[in-house]
Amino acid sequence: MASSSYKKYEIRKRDPNPKTTALLVIDMQNYFASMAKPILSNAITTINLCREASIPIFFTRHCHKSPADYGMLGEWWDNDLIFDGTVDSELIPEIGRLSKPDEVVDKNTYSAFENTRLHEMLMEKKVEEVIITGVMTNLCCETTARAAFVKGYRVFFSTDATAPSDSELYEATLKNMAYGFAYLVDCKRLQQGLFGKGMK
Repeated sequence: MASSSYKKYEIRKRDPNPKTTALLVIDMQNYFASMAKPILSNAITTINLCREASIPIFFTRHCHKSPADYGMLGEWWDNDLIFDGTVDSELIPEIGRLSKPDEVVDKNTYSAFENTRLHEMLMEKKVEEVIITGVMTNLCCETTARAAFVKGYRVFFSTDATAPSDSELYEATLKNMAYGFAYLVDCKRLQQGLFGKGMK
């Protein structure tokens, strides 16, 4: 799925600059474990590549603490939300063990920039570019990518380390991203771009 969509929708090509890039790992939590399973290996590969390149990494965790922060999500999803302090709200173990406490950003809506300090944290590290991975391709990943673009970040959107709710929405997101918001990348291109070598 990722390979065909990558070739089908890519319009512009560019490699991230490791000196000014951050990786955003969006909502890889137990609540989304079944959806994330197909991309887990690629997400871990992406994290490891970025660690090797000394790229800052931030892991978002979608969770709600009270009805005051439900916003429209309560209505939209019939209050089937992720609540802070539950097992569902925790990062998937394979991802959690790769994170550090000061790298985790809690959010309560689709965008990782809304009601969080993420923008300030990126500015503190002089970040100009972001790589987007995680779930869902078509909701939190796409919304965060759009928000990043509007804030002036150069955006790279992973085609093989984001997971959708279904294939049609995945295709639609990649088409939108490539058209107006992001450069498309996958693990192979990321490794080539960062280190000038292919995947083994």
